[in-house]
Formats: sequence, C-alpha cells, structure tokens
Amino acid sequence: MSKILIRGAKVLGGEPQDVLIDGEIIEAVGAGLSADGAQVVEADGKVLLPGLVDLHTHLREPGREDSETVLTGTRAAASGGYTAVFAMANTFPVADTAGVVEQVYRLGREHGYCDVQPIGAVTVGLEGSKLAELGAMHESAAGVTVFSDDGKCVHDAVIMRRALEYVKAFDGVVAQHAQEPRLTEGAQMNEGVVSSELGLGGWPAVAEESIIARDVLLAEHVGSRVHICHLSTAGSVEIVRWAKSRGIRVTAEVTPHHLLLTDELVRTYNPVYKVNPPLRTERDVHALREALADGTIDIVATDHAPHPHEDKDCEWAAAAMGMVGLETALSVVQETMVETGLLDWAGVADRMSATPARIGQAKGHGRPVSAGEPANLTLVDTAYRGSVDPAGFASRSRNTPYEGRELPGRVTHTWLRGKATLVDGKLT
Repeated sequence: MSKILIRGAKVLGGEPQDVLIDGEIIEAVGAGLSADGAQVVEADGKVLLPGLVDLHTHLREPGREDSETVLTGTRAAASGGYTAVFAMANTFPVADTAGVVEQVYRLGREHGYCDVQPIGAVTVGLEGSKLAELGAMHESAAGVTVFSDDGKCVHDAVIMRRALEYVKAFDGVVAQHAQEPRLTEGAQMNEGVVSSELGLGGWPAVAEESIIARDVLLAEHVGSRVHICHLSTAGSVEIVRWAKSRGIRVTAEVTPHHLLLTDELVRTYNPVYKVNPPLRTERDVHALREALADGTIDIVATDHAPHPHEDKDCEWAAAAMGMVGLETALSVVQETMVETGLLDWAGVADRMSATPARIGQAKGHGRPVSAGEPANLTLVDTAYRGSVDPAGFASRSRNTPYEGRELPGRVTHTWLRGKATLVDGKLT
C-alpha cells in the first residue's frame, strides 16, 4: 500500500500539522513532513479526527434488507466518518446465537467500508423471558462483548440481574433500552403539554428513568457494567450522575437527534419525527447537552434506524419509530456542541471515537492520532454549510429528520487502516 501524506490538517482541532500514513499505520505527525511517492491530500486546515465509532447502529441484515444491508449501512457509516459500528441484534432472525452474530461479522469483513461488531441479544428472540447464548456469542468468531435487546427493554429484574452476572465474567456490558413497557402502552410521543394538546398517547419520562434507576442499582449489586442506550430526559441525567458519584459502573449515550430536536416538531404530524425514545422538551435537550459536555453522558451514538418509504409515509399512529443518522451525526454534534462552545474537537473525538471504542472494546479504534497508531481517520471540512439532501445518502433508507435543514460540516475523507473509503466526499 502506498504512503499517504495529509498536509496541513488541524489534528483534533489544533494547529495545522502533517500526518504521514504508511500502510495501515500512522508513521509520523508533525510540521513539514515529506515522503517520496506519497499520495498527498491537501487538508487546507480541515479537522482531522480518529475514525468515529458508533455503539448503536441498526444494519437490519439479516431479514430487513428492504431497509438496510450491511453493505449499504457501512457505506453510510464511511460517508459519516465512521470506521467502526456496533450492529444491534433486532434482526430477523434475532442475533441471539453464535451463528447469526458470526454472519453479520463476516458480512462486515467482506464489504470493508468499516468494521462491524455485532451486538448480541440479551434474551432469546428479544422476548425477555430466557437468557440468550451470551457465552457462545462471546466465544464465537465475532467476539461479542456488548449485549442488548434494543427496541425492547429487559423489563424483568431477575433476567437483567442474571445478564449482568453473566457478562461480568468476561467484562462485557449490557446495553439497556430503558422503557418500562406498562408505562408506555399506546404511547406515541413525549408525555407533556404537546401530547395533551394533540391528543396523542403520552410517553412519560418516568418510564425511562425508573428502569435506569433499577438497573444502576442492579449493576452496583452485581459489580458489573451497564450501558444506557439513547438517554433522553433531564431526570435520567440526574440518575446517571448520582450513580457515577457512587462509583457504579454505568455509561450512557445520547443520540444526535435528542441533542437538537424537540417534541414541538410533532405538531407537524410528520412521522419522520416519530422515534423511540420520543423527542423530548427544550429543557431536556439542554440538560443532555450539558451532561455530554461534563461527561455524565459518555458518548454520542446514532441509533441509526433505517425504514423503507412505506413504513414512514403513512399516518402518524401507523408509522414505524426511528431515524437514520450515520451520515449527519457529526454535523449535528458540530452545531449543538462545538458551535455552542460546549465541546472542542478533542472532546468530540473523545465522545464519538475513543470512549465508544473503549466501552465496546473495539480494538484498534478510538486511538490517538499519533505515530505508531492504526490509520483509522476522518477528515472534516468544518467551514462547510449545506442543506441535507437524503437523495444523496449512501443508506438504503431516507427517513432523516433533517431534510432541507442547513447543517455545518462535511466529512471529506475517511481511512480504515490506511485504506481510503471516502475521498472528496465520495465513496471509493
């Protein structure tokens, strides 16, 4: 593989430097670097980050290839600057056996746009009644370390305790979709002023907060790791903050859409804004931003949830829940966290690369941009501003809440172990 010289990049937003890639490794970082025969990429002051890592992606394959495939999903990931994604287990069949997780893992390796690490189901069929083959999935070729019934809550406290005990043996983590099912029966949106005015079934914050409170106490009791998926309320922030102050091994994620959008958008009755957990209030949005800034919330995860046109182009009550997010995540974080002064680019690298890689044990990802490290990198034109056009997405689905909205920043290049997967904004 030839050498690549990235010239004049702001590494983590700092002063411009050159970065020399030799094969799969970063050979040198510094000023005035040169290399005979190297391919030169003029960065022109663009920001260079470690390749992004998404701990929460729905690739839909096997079973829902009409929404997304491992190929199209990883192409979308590369377009958004990601070099590794964790694929959720709610496929058909469910990824609750070694065979299914190995299938997803191998598909990721075959396509090569980013690394794919399958997430194993906690319970058989996501039904919440019997533990899945956690040990077999961990010992498989996929080496599963993260387990989740995402899309459904592990609502039985005994099952959740047993799962936490089981994964403790190999320092795995249970990623909980915090939603008390009895409190959200028939729920269509956030419970509050807007739901009352619209007459839509309300989704109370306590449905999320009560499960988080239970699970951090279970994690403390067992001495195991629990991760909170798509945390969405100010109350949830306070519970996680309290748990961390006690030394409980809890981590949490927030989605880009929960950092930007509010339940006021539901007044349009546009199903593109229907998501699980629902869009919350302005107060919640600001609490989430502050918590991400101060480290109470550890990471940004997309919850990329593709759906075919017919599942969203219908009346609100019948519409599927979810939004695509891989190709817009970094832009939303730039708008909500960087341009507001809450995070610098080093902070973005931590929340979107280093920490998710650490939580999920993604080897070779989330590493510093320095000599001797794997060349998993993304280059961002932070000065760019443009309207979101889903027609240009690499994802098979188009259910973005940002269509026509102007967002800052654009990923121009992505490298996976020194191999370009995106060049000048175009997939290779």
